[in-house]
Formats: sequence, C-alpha cells, structure tokens
Amino acid sequence: MRRRKIAELLESADFGSEVTIMGWVRTKRDSKGGFSFLEINDGSTIKNIQVIAEDKLANYTKEILKLTTGCSVMVNGVLVESPGKGQRVEIQGTDVKAIGWADPDTYPLQKKKHSFEYLRTIAHLRPRTNTFGAVARIRNAMTYAIHTFFQERAFIYLHSPIITGSNCEGAGDMFKVTTLDLQSLRNEDGEVDFREDFFGKPASLTVSGQLEAEVYALALGSVYTFGPTFRAEDSNTYRHLAEFWMVEPEMAFCDLKGNIDLAEELVKSILAYALKNCKDDMGFFNRFVGKDLIATIDDIITSSFVRLTYTEAIKILSKVTEGFEFPVEWGKDIQSEHERYLCEVVFKRPVVVTDYPKEIKPFYMKVNKDGRTVKAMDVLLPDVGEIIGGSQREDDYETLLNRIKEMNLDPADYWWYLDLRKYGTVVHSGFGLGFERLIQFVTGLSNIRDVIPFPRTPKNLDF
Repeated sequence: MRRRKIAELLESADFGSEVTIMGWVRTKRDSKGGFSFLEINDGSTIKNIQVIAEDKLANYTKEILKLTTGCSVMVNGVLVESPGKGQRVEIQGTDVKAIGWADPDTYPLQKKKHSFEYLRTIAHLRPRTNTFGAVARIRNAMTYAIHTFFQERAFIYLHSPIITGSNCEGAGDMFKVTTLDLQSLRNEDGEVDFREDFFGKPASLTVSGQLEAEVYALALGSVYTFGPTFRAEDSNTYRHLAEFWMVEPEMAFCDLKGNIDLAEELVKSILAYALKNCKDDMGFFNRFVGKDLIATIDDIITSSFVRLTYTEAIKILSKVTEGFEFPVEWGKDIQSEHERYLCEVVFKRPVVVTDYPKEIKPFYMKVNKDGRTVKAMDVLLPDVGEIIGGSQREDDYETLLNRIKEMNLDPADYWWYLDLRKYGTVVHSGFGLGFERLIQFVTGLSNIRDVIPFPRTPKNLDF
C-alpha cells in the first residue's frame, strides 16, 4: 500500500478506506480504556493526524506503549470521521510499527517551548518544530512562486557562477577561494602571488550574479538568477547573513521605471501566492508571531508602492528632530531606521526610493544628467526595510569606464563588462531581491537566521 501524506488525508472524505502513513510522534496519550492516542506529523502540513491504537494490537504493550515524542512510525489503518473537536478525520490503527526510537531522556524537543536562540544550536532538529517546519514550507512555496512569475513572463533562468574574479559591489567583503597555502606563499611584502593558484588569479565567492546576468540579458532579452550569494561582512545583526539567496532579474530595453514596475509586481505576486497556498502556516504565524501579519500583507498586495527620490526622502527625514540613532544628511546612505520610518510612520505602505548620490552606489549604475545622482532604486517594506536594490545600468562606455576608475577599480578586471557597452549597447536594468528578508516579512520573524535552513554567520559553521 502506498504511503499517503497527512496533508492529503486531512482533506480527504474517503472514509472507510485503508491508508498508510509514515511520520514522527509529536505526542502520545495513553487511556485507561485500553488504547493510545498518537499525534503524528510527517512534515507535509503543520497539522497532525490522530491515530488510535488499541491494546488488541499484537505489539501494543512491547512497542506502542513505549513510543515517545520524536519516534518515527509507520501506521496502517482505516480513515474515519473524528468525533473530537478541532479535527475532521483520524486513523483507526490496524498496524503501528516503530521505525526509529528517540530516547526521551536526551531528545531535545520535548513539550516545553524553546527559544529561537536555543533552536539555532540544534539546527539539525529544529525543522521538526511547528515554526521551522512552517518556514520551510513557506520558503518552498515562495521559491515556486518566483520561478512561476518569471517563467510566465518568458524570462530565461540563468545559472550564474558562484566562483568569480569580479567584485560586483566594489567592496572588499568577499570570501576568498584558493588552493594555495597562503601563509607559506607570502613574499617579503606580505603579498601572495596568485599566478600559481588554481585560476591563476584571485578568486572569490560571488556577492551577486548581476554582472554575468547582464551578459545574457544583452543577448537573450530578459533573464534571472536565483541562487546563493556570499558576503564576508563581520556583522551579527538580525538582518545579515554570510550566505544568503538572491533573486536577480536583468532586462534589456528596460529603463528605471520599468524596473520598478517589475519589482513591485514581483513582490505582490509572491505575497499573494504565499497567502493563497500556505494558509495553515500563515495562520500559525499570524496567531503566534504577528497578530496583524495577514492583514498587513493583504494591504500591501492591494496598495500602490510610494515612489520618491532620495532627495525628497532626505527632506522628509531631516524634519524628524529626535528618535534616530544615525544622522540624516544628503550624501549619506539611508539607514534601516530611516527606511522603516518612511514605510511605517510617514506613508504606512511600501516605499521605493530612487536617484541616490553616485558616491554611495556601485559603479554600474546609470549616471543621471545632473552628474550627482544615479538611476538607483531601493524597495522598502515595513518591519524589514530594504528588500530590493537595483538600478538602470550604465550603458555608455566612457561613463562606465570613468566610474570604474573613480571607484579605484582596475578596468582590466572588467574588460568583458565594458565590451558590452561597445557592441550593441542598450538601455537595460535589473535588481536584486533578498530572499531571506522577504521571508522575514512574510513570517514576521525578527531574526534572519530563523528563515534559512542553516544560517552562516561570523563564528558559526556548526552544521
């Protein structure tokens, strides 16, 4: 008999049919009347299904009575209507067998509640909890929604490289990739000759697939990448990870306005999919994490995102006389507290800030006619702040070359990127969506370490 998923059986009306399930015991309650109630979960849903095991089963005393939380079981039985409150169906067990035992004296996930901090220390077991099982299912659904969104719009999915010789952001916070013993190969000046390394030059883990995506966008029209990216920033905040996932579309023949339009449409589409297809999990987070979570997401789906320039945002923020940790000044980046103030206090909905000073943005962004700002865009959401960063890309060869030099980068490292501006250059745009930050928003969880299966942060590589 084939195994049935609990999510399927909870919606079934095929009463009287024989079914087989496999899963883990969440709770067990023994009755004096000669039977036991087992709450079984198999990960397909946040809900458990109740199994009734009677003492007439051959292994009732030797095996079933010894089952505890965490044990894995196989259950054969009959699907019946449940007389109990809060459950529509249950299984009358005809054969209940233990697959794997869990020592109740050492199994870490007992009935008591555990802090998220503690659960991070047992990342190999935390998916068995309601919270992290729900996160995993929502993450899966949102991944599907992203691919569906782009595939329905004829975007081509590009597998951009994880190992790169280019620094997209122009910063130094990159993980090095090498086969060399760096300590033994340093010269008198403390430098390493990378000509003997695997690639013959310095290599790093990518911070973005954008530059490679531009290559294919300027041949195929519209592409997107969706994969892991890495930043060696020594930060232990609730918003930062060393390894995280980015969604990065790049579009030829698309200006800044078209870029913003697509970003807004993408965010709304993902949120709508999560609400429609993860009702039980979203209901759980709405009940236990954020009481107005679903209502807030509904409002975002139906409202238009506010659009204003960086200069306009600075004017608004500079009027706030107290409450900010970081000063507001034209030419300085907008901090998370400023982003949230715009979304949560001023406009009470998502905000798109455009046209930032060029000095605080990467070299590849299109310089505006004023020579001071670039055609940048940041999409800000309540509670999490920046969720998307992007721009219209610089399509003029000379301007791009000058920007690379201004950032103290070597044009020789970007010869192929400059070539794209020499041979059939076009207006093109793109953005990066931080997948974990969007999951934070959808679930209401405050720490980004709780929305990725195995968080990579400074001094944390245990799993």
